[in-house]
Formats: sequence, C-alpha cells, structure tokens
Amino acid sequence: MRLIKNYLRFLAAVQLLPALESGEETLVGGQAVLEGVMMRSPHAWAIACRKPSGEVVTLSETLERPSEKHKWMAWPIVRGVITLGYAMNLGYRALRFSANVAIEDIMQNDAAKADQKATSISASENAGTPSKSREKAASISSWLATVNIVISLAFFIFMYKYIPLLAATELKKMDPALGGRIIFNLIDGGIRLALFLLFIWGVSLWKDIRRVYEYHGAEHKTVFAFENGDPLDTASVQKYSTFHPRCGTSFLMTVMLISIGFYMLVPFTTFWARFASRIVLLPIIAGVSYEIIRFAAKHRGSLFALMTAPGLWLQRITTKPPSNEQAQCAIVALDQAMSLEKERGGELVIA
Repeated sequence: MRLIKNYLRFLAAVQLLPALESGEETLVGGQAVLEGVMMRSPHAWAIACRKPSGEVVTLSETLERPSEKHKWMAWPIVRGVITLGYAMNLGYRALRFSANVAIEDIMQNDAAKADQKATSISASENAGTPSKSREKAASISSWLATVNIVISLAFFIFMYKYIPLLAATELKKMDPALGGRIIFNLIDGGIRLALFLLFIWGVSLWKDIRRVYEYHGAEHKTVFAFENGDPLDTASVQKYSTFHPRCGTSFLMTVMLISIGFYMLVPFTTFWARFASRIVLLPIIAGVSYEIIRFAAKHRGSLFALMTAPGLWLQRITTKPPSNEQAQCAIVALDQAMSLEKERGGELVIA
C-alpha cells in the first residue's frame, strides 16, 4: 500500500513538473521533488532528499549547457524551447531519484521487519538486503518512468487541449453567436485556465503534495538568498519570500494567457484542424513565453512584468512556507551544485 501511495505521489509530481521547476540555463534555479530539492547552476546540478530517519541523501553531477555546444540554441524563442526541454528532462531525472530514495527506504524498512520475524535468516543474507532493495527500487522506477511519460503526455493533451476545445465547440453549437474567432478562443482559453487552476488547487489538498509545495518554497527562498549575496544558512534563507518571478508556475500561467492570443490568429474552423494547430503551435508559444519571463525577471518594473503577475499570485498555491529542515535540504543541494560549478570555472549571471 505504501508503494502504491508513493507511485501516486510521483505521478502527481510529474504532472506538476512544469510548475515546480525554473527553466533558465544562465541562472541558479531549482525544483522541488519528493521530500527534497534539486538545485542547478549552468554547469552542475545537485539534489538533496531527506529520509524519514532524518538522513539527507545527495547526488551531484556536472552539466553541459546546450547553447555552448550549438550557438543556434541560444537564439531568441529557440532557446526557450531548448532550455525548457532540457530543464524538463533534468527535472524528471531528479524526480526519479527522489522516488528511488523513497521506494528504497520503504523496502528496507519492510525487509527489516521481515528479518525480525524470520529468525532463521543468516547474517550473510541480511547483509545483502539493502543492495537488493536498491536494485528492485531502480527497476520499478525505470518501469514507472516509461509509463509516466506516456500518461503525462496523454494527460496534458487531453486535459488542456482536447477538453477545452471540445467544450467550446459544444457551446458554439448551442449558441452560434459564440462561434466568432475572438469569443470562441476566449471561451476555450477560459476553460483551459479553469482546468489548470482546478488541478493545481485540487492536488494541493493532498498532504504529500503540500509537502512538495513546501520544498518548492524552500527552493525559492534559497535562490533569493543566493541572488542577494546572503549566507546560505536557514536564518538568512527563511527571511525571503516563497514567490519567485522565474518560477515554472509563472511560466505556465504566461503560456496559458499567451496561447489565447495565438489561437485567435489561427484561421481554421473545424474541430480537428484547430486541435492539431494547438499542438503544433505549442513550441512557439513556449518560446515566446520564455522570453517574456526572462525579460520580466530582469526588468521587474516593465509592462512585461505585469503579464507575469498572475503567475506570482498562483504561487500562493504552489509554494508554501518551508520548515528549517526543508530549507536545509535546498541549501545542501545548492552548496553541492555550486561546488561543482566552481570546479568547472563557471561564472553566474545574476538577474
């Protein structure tokens, strides 16, 4: 039962992945995971997860920036699509690591309970239990990864592309006056936004996801402290806000709003042509939204910053005040990422 609960928690976190990570390859950013935080710099990433025992498990690796390999990947709009895909892939790896930690801990606890009952098991057999648990956990997570990629993609297309368009089309049949290009896409966009907000709010009622939101808040506070040159300790970190302009929540809200205007430009009137155009235009909309978020983060008094305001408001749901222990996880992850960054000789550009 605990394994099933952990799988469901992982599945929910995967659906929230775009809202939990910050897709920016030139700045320090991060992402909340299951009972932990992933932090990354331009050339390194690190993750710290806390077990129920209080032990903090970490992993850190160096990274290669896509735009340093291929100059065209740094072009405006294109860099947004590339960076988002890169960040999503890295974020998914971090989620898998945190799921492995949780699954392994569950299996080791179950094995320990079984060992207490089975007194006939030899000491040598007991010694092999942790490694066997780790192997089984890894195999389960690999299988789960494939399933979740399919489920996540299907969920996104069905929930945010198919259902809003279908609902708007049915409303148009009931009242032809709603069939105008502007009003039709406003209705379609309103339904899409309502479904997104309902999902974000609904999963926040789950205690385990609320903890993910608390780690999300810890990540934001730690990034703020770093950007302002403060010491990375819990006292310095905790004084900052949990609302950060480069959050994935702000990015998703911007995508939702920008897409309404883009879809108004599409001349198609049939259901399936409209549906196909929504999928085809997604990379362009994501790239434009990335540029808006990037500009707004550096010019917080600009008109574009006002466009990102709804995303900051939504962070009242997707971020929660963290405990000192949760903030410490974020600090440990950032410290390790920065250590690797310095080894690579990287330099950071602070917004």
